[in-house]
Amino acid sequence: MKAEVLEFKKQFGEIRLFPETLDDLWHLSHLVGPGDLVFATTFRSVEAATDKLRPEKVEKRPIRLGIRVEKVEFHQHTNRLRIAGVIESGVDVSSHHTLNVEPGYEISVIKRWRSFDCGRLKRAIDASAYGVVHVASIEEGEGQVYRLRQFGPEWVATITAGSSKGADTGTRSVLFEKTLEVLNMVTGPLVVAGPGFVKEEFADYVRKHAPDLAERMLVVDTRRIGRGAVQEVIGQGVLD
Repeated sequence: MKAEVLEFKKQFGEIRLFPETLDDLWHLSHLVGPGDLVFATTFRSVEAATDKLRPEKVEKRPIRLGIRVEKVEFHQHTNRLRIAGVIESGVDVSSHHTLNVEPGYEISVIKRWRSFDCGRLKRAIDASAYGVVHVASIEEGEGQVYRLRQFGPEWVATITAGSSKGADTGTRSVLFEKTLEVLNMVTGPLVVAGPGFVKEEFADYVRKHAPDLAERMLVVDTRRIGRGAVQEVIGQGVLD
């Protein structure tokens, strides 16, 4: 999240916000609420004046609107934040309109900024600077990768290969190779977690084959695997 203070006096003011990720949209869903005034550029249908009997094709033009917020909805799976309310500034004043805010979409929010609003905004800005943390849970025969969103763990991938029980025909090296292929596509800090020695061997594999990734890798012992391991990593406070 990026932010720019445009006007501020005694906790009341306007802040321009630039959400960059899904996490930023989640933070916005808690920062913007009913009664706030939100300005954004949107597209509205504008009919050109004409003397022709047949109506001209309706054209959509960019228009800056000020919306008095009534409802805010965070949609994780569509990567979108919907801000609905009544237009107070711009065209069609007093009519209802919904802003579909996505990463890269700029809005300005005018409201009374309480101390916990400012705290949340600071956390969102700081999180953008460090990147998203990923956790790779590694055990014999299976690896799971999760992305730590601000609103909770998000599953990324499950990788399977041979295990000592003979459930698969692959080998441990195949598991390591496939898991590293997934991790090479992510940025930010990486935590390798698990209850046994397999995670240690995978960490050595990463150090050998992806030294740049290893520089931002942390190995953590957990009692569980998968999502349970992720919850343990969060609970241990190693990410603070």
